[in-house]
Amino acid sequence: MWEHAKAIPVPVSILKKASATTAVRVAPLAPPDHARWLELARGYKAFYKTTVSDEQYARAWQRLLGNDRVWGFGAHCDGRLVGITHFLFHTGTWNHEVCYLQDLFVDPAVRGRGVARALYDKVAKYNDFIRYDHPL
Repeated sequence: MWEHAKAIPVPVSILKKASATTAVRVAPLAPPDHARWLELARGYKAFYKTTVSDEQYARAWQRLLGNDRVWGFGAHCDGRLVGITHFLFHTGTWNHEVCYLQDLFVDPAVRGRGVARALYDKVAKYNDFIRYDHPL
């Protein structure tokens, strides 16, 4: 499914607090992202007070990279992974295929700079699965 996915740079203008040289690059998660993904995934689960075993993290990572009906994007600033999102597709009552954005987490140090929106927009643009029916 991701063989045609490309990184989409996000204009510096949407990075509210970022310096003029900072840009967000959103791309499918890749093997070099693993260590930082694990930190962010643990932060996400800690926020929701959810306990996950090391084996479950390992399985989730394998599924994300293995196109096992779940996918993930990473947001990078200055070459560092600073945000993650995971999503999947399922059938729906009114549509044949629906996109479900399951997880979204941004490093607290870069929040307010448009990283979450860049991740959300990348998922939204993938086959036009998410519509903006209401202002965000």
